[in-house]
Amino acid sequence: MAELEGLEFGKSDFVLLDEVNMEQFMENLQLRFEKGRIYTFIGEVVVSVNPYKQMDIYGKVAIEAYRGRELYENPPHLYAVADAAYKAMKRRAKDTCIVISGESGAGKTEASKYIMQYIAAITNPNQREEVESVKNVLLKSNCVLEAFGNAKTNRNDNSSRFGKYMDINFNFNGDPTGGHINNYLLEKSRVVQQHAGERNFHSFYQLLRGGTDDMLSNLHLQRNPEAYVYSKEGASVITVGHAEEDAMKVIGFTSEEISSIYKIIATILLLGNLEFECDGEIVQLPGAGSVSHVAELTGTEPETVSKALLYRTVATGGGEVIEKGHNKLEACFGRDAFAKALYERLFAWIVGRINTVIEVKNYNPALHGKNTVIGVLDIYGFEIFDNNSFEQFCINYCNEKLQQLFIELILQQEQEEYHREGITWQHIEYFNNQIIVDLVEQLHKGIISILDEACLTVGKVTDTVCLETMNTKLGQHPHFTSRKHCPTDKTMDFQRHFRIRHYAGDVTYSIEGFLDKNKDPLFQDFKRLMYNSADPVLKEMWPDGQLSITEVTKRPLTAATLFKNSIIALVENLACKEPYYVRCIKPNDVKSPVLFDDARCRHQVAYLGLLENVRVRRAGFAYRQPYARFLQRYKMTCEYTWPNHLMDTDREAVEAIVTQHGFEGDVAYGHTKLFVRTPRSLFTLEQERAALIPILVLFLQKVWRGALARMRCRRMRAIYAIMGCYKRYKVKSHFFEVERRFASVRSMADYGKSVEWPTPPAALAQFHAITQQLHRRWRARRIIKNIPPSDMLEVRAKVAAMEALRGERPDWGFGRAWERDYLANPKDCPQSSSNFMRASKDLKSKDQYSQILFSGSVRMLNWFNNTKDRGLVITDKHIYKLEPKKYKVHKKIPLDSVTGLSVTSDTDQVVALHTATQDDFLVYLQRGELCPNQDRIGELVGTLCDHFKRARNTPLPVKVSSMGLSLHMSGKPKTVTIETKAGLVSADFRKSRAGFTLLLPSH
Repeated sequence: MAELEGLEFGKSDFVLLDEVNMEQFMENLQLRFEKGRIYTFIGEVVVSVNPYKQMDIYGKVAIEAYRGRELYENPPHLYAVADAAYKAMKRRAKDTCIVISGESGAGKTEASKYIMQYIAAITNPNQREEVESVKNVLLKSNCVLEAFGNAKTNRNDNSSRFGKYMDINFNFNGDPTGGHINNYLLEKSRVVQQHAGERNFHSFYQLLRGGTDDMLSNLHLQRNPEAYVYSKEGASVITVGHAEEDAMKVIGFTSEEISSIYKIIATILLLGNLEFECDGEIVQLPGAGSVSHVAELTGTEPETVSKALLYRTVATGGGEVIEKGHNKLEACFGRDAFAKALYERLFAWIVGRINTVIEVKNYNPALHGKNTVIGVLDIYGFEIFDNNSFEQFCINYCNEKLQQLFIELILQQEQEEYHREGITWQHIEYFNNQIIVDLVEQLHKGIISILDEACLTVGKVTDTVCLETMNTKLGQHPHFTSRKHCPTDKTMDFQRHFRIRHYAGDVTYSIEGFLDKNKDPLFQDFKRLMYNSADPVLKEMWPDGQLSITEVTKRPLTAATLFKNSIIALVENLACKEPYYVRCIKPNDVKSPVLFDDARCRHQVAYLGLLENVRVRRAGFAYRQPYARFLQRYKMTCEYTWPNHLMDTDREAVEAIVTQHGFEGDVAYGHTKLFVRTPRSLFTLEQERAALIPILVLFLQKVWRGALARMRCRRMRAIYAIMGCYKRYKVKSHFFEVERRFASVRSMADYGKSVEWPTPPAALAQFHAITQQLHRRWRARRIIKNIPPSDMLEVRAKVAAMEALRGERPDWGFGRAWERDYLANPKDCPQSSSNFMRASKDLKSKDQYSQILFSGSVRMLNWFNNTKDRGLVITDKHIYKLEPKKYKVHKKIPLDSVTGLSVTSDTDQVVALHTATQDDFLVYLQRGELCPNQDRIGELVGTLCDHFKRARNTPLPVKVSSMGLSLHMSGKPKTVTIETKAGLVSADFRKSRAGFTLLLPSH
């Protein structure tokens, strides 16, 4: 779709026509319609022809083709004008609006839906949930409003019978944050009466055809629109959906609210079938069933409903309240007025309920930036029927106001601006329809003022009297006539018709019903009836029902005045925004996708002022901007103006930009603004600006990042300086505290062992651990210095035992003096010590050992695995197994063959000496008479470990086991388990399946 159209499709912009005349305009319009090109530009105005068929020019692919592109880059499309309005809003933070105008059936409602879909599709790229919710509600609101505000007419199957203007609010990111809907002049007379071939509002048929059986049963309805007076017209040819209920749920309507809406529609249908009968002068309701159904649906009592339909409560001048019965005509009028008011208030409530959901909440300009707006106006088109009544008069007046806005903004203001800015310009004539607007709305002279005066006049004033007043006051007006002023015109009736020469053509109005519709009378009884309803939704719609009948209130404004005020406010709202236009054209009156009615289209082109628009656009300038704003936006594209110019005025700086780019022939210089003739020049500037922006942004980022880096560097230096000072302070504080606590440790009994160390800073953790170790070594040295040299051997042995046993034995004899040579001690072995001393002298002279490391009585196994008492002697060269009495040597092994020791973690005295020949010693150390409860395992382990460390400079492995001992005897693996046995006098070994069991006394 990004490719431009070929010449076979005609001119995509009417400004490009060879000659600007009606013939060439119509030829181009017809050619494009027949070729399937329904959109054509007039500059930034889109002319849209209703194709009366589905066209494959919408969807994601088309949206992407138009997103962010300039108008002339793609073929004409609604998406192009929607994107232009969105870009203007986002780039310049300016409120914009899209005005969609044209006849009924020209495709305005469909155009507004496509514009809404495009805006929804191009916003919220980050898929934020709250923005998606707002978009869903904005889109779904169209479906709901169409169901309740649109109807089939003879000219349009989905005609908007109300005016709608929607403001969409955007945040500074360009994402929608909410919106607001204004509705104008719902054609409520359609509720009770339709022209032949037309239908009531869609909602009635959607309920009757699309509702479930249970729903219709609860509403006392049958699935047949022809059964009801208000819906029987055109009911035989209906195609309806039932999507409005799902849409209401998406918007946020509760189930109770949806139920109340359907009850009100059902009430209106049932009211239309109520018939009144006359019994003399008394009017009655023949069937009580329908009244009870109406009462049930409205949450009221049947008696009060009947009373409101048949009687009118009137307050007299003296404050007395009387009830006045209706005649049949008054009762029917009251019923129909009640039905119309019910639907009108329902529609207004639905619009208000949607607004409460989509309105911008918690908006703070200081926090969220400027809130910009895009307005979309979809309002009824100009209408000319066979019988034109009050509604057509208001609708056509609205179109006059919008046409006047178009004239003022596009034709009049543009030409006035050229003159004001001193731009050479040939004035283009156009029809100014202000005279018609004044005919309708001028104070004291206009038609609306005449209608209001007639409504306020005391006494019986008829429509005919009102027409006579109009004839008198407006007879000389060039755009007003009637049969009285033109007796020969038989297309009008005396005392019934008047004609207004609108910009879109002459329209003949029937005065019948004008005054009643302008007064919009509704008996107060109905208002009080609905206000007292048990249904909270229905009660909310009728707040004026709380007034009592005797309360005097100000006379309400008439329907025409209310509508005039709302249209004036709408036009003022649109005038303060930057407008974009979609001008819709209806190609034929039979809804044919191929028929192009030249006369019909020519008429629309004429009254829409499209030719004048082309002339102004062709002779004028596409873009204008004050010098300061133009310079602010494009100054980076010129070396003489970036970053700031040194010229005398902004105009000179703008001239420098234009000259550098070679656009001198495409611009004009006004007093305060620059005028650019073609969009292409502006687009070239935009392209260059878009290419420079990333460079400038990178430059700014570079400078700012450098500034941030320097600030961070200074901050880091300061931080490191503070950290360094603080660390030094903490280190010094720690040193001072350690010095204070340990100042007098030399004089302490424990040399500072009880002193608590202060917690060091993290930087001194390793130093602190080393200091503690140094203190412990110093303390140990101080203690060792007081030990006599003769005791050092025992001290070293105890230290070796402590390291070897690793605290796994509960008591290993560190608290007593270690004798070592217990067999030579007379106190421990009084009977045999002398024998051992003689034997040890012989062994010493024979084997030349230096000292006895350990000796004592043991219980051990012999070669036949029998247990015997023996003497164990360990010297610095050998281990001896001795006979216990004469101490003869039974077995001798070199000490060098010992590879390790195994002991248990209990208090037993068993120890295994492992040898390299895998013929281990398994002994149980027996306690002598010196101290029966001595633990000598620690002494044996410490002595051997110390000797191995000093003499051989190798550690002796010591295994401490809690599950028994493992060893080898005669090369075979054995396991020793330990058990206690009652009645046993001394420890003894017994053979077991896996090896041996050491039996210990139980005491």
